[in-house]
Amino acid sequence: MVKLIKHIILFSLILIFVGEIVVRTTHAVSDIPQRTIDEFGIQKYIPNQNGYWVGGDHQWTINKLGWPGILPKSYDNLITVIGDSYIENFMNPNDCHQSVLLKEYLPEFNFLEAARSGVSLIEAMEISKQTDEKDPLITLIYVNDNDFTESIENINNLNDITQINLESGEIDYGKMKSPKFKKILYSWKLLYYFYNRYSSSLTKGAKKPKLIKRKKTFKKKYVSDLLDHIISNYSMEKKVLVFHPNTNPELIKLCKELELNIIVLDSNNDKTWTFEYDTHWTCYGHKKVSQQVSTHLLNNYLLNK
Repeated sequence: MVKLIKHIILFSLILIFVGEIVVRTTHAVSDIPQRTIDEFGIQKYIPNQNGYWVGGDHQWTINKLGWPGILPKSYDNLITVIGDSYIENFMNPNDCHQSVLLKEYLPEFNFLEAARSGVSLIEAMEISKQTDEKDPLITLIYVNDNDFTESIENINNLNDITQINLESGEIDYGKMKSPKFKKILYSWKLLYYFYNRYSSSLTKGAKKPKLIKRKKTFKKKYVSDLLDHIISNYSMEKKVLVFHPNTNPELIKLCKELELNIIVLDSNNDKTWTFEYDTHWTCYGHKKVSQQVSTHLLNNYLLNK
């Protein structure tokens, strides 16, 4: 009996070893970069990492500043690009990043990205304090409706997202969820593979709850207070909010009334902007975005630079 148990354990270890090799060589799961929190409370990635997206068709890169993508060769005539997972853009190769595509349309300028999934508007403003040290001509902050509401702790307290308490004016920086467990999970690829498969199976097998349709309300008072705080505490003269397609018109109207610099993207309901299985932009979508942004920058901000 003891001999049988030893054989079972040995066989299991061999299967785990072989399975780990297969998952790694076939890139059955994405490599996930490890995060850290800097001295200012901002979550960044540990510098100088790289890895493969699922399927292994392309690699992502974390530069020495702790942000995804390639750093510019020069910081002269600099334009900074701040955003969440849309700008982080692990789903596409490096040459489909906004910084690269904008450089193609505006070759006399240089572009620096600072992006991470989960970045709220208020965290983007905090990140801009660091990028402002490089004295950019313009700072582009890519936003959608959620980036505003998720910034406000008074609406919904989210511990893993940087938020502001509008009553106290204090900023609560996002905390990393289960960092030790995630480090093990992402490092042990076979475990991560089965974790993904198991989670998907649970979702597919679960009975879907009946959806209750609720009327979407624009929390104008909260958002207005958020924008008042931002205008009072951050330099907005050189910052441009780049709104995703189909952003709430009331939100855009409010920003216009406050005389903020804005660009409103228009996908013309072109479904090829996004992946079939995901709302993030494809390479085609990113190219369309960069075309609209570069044209707007030239027409409104850069002609006299």
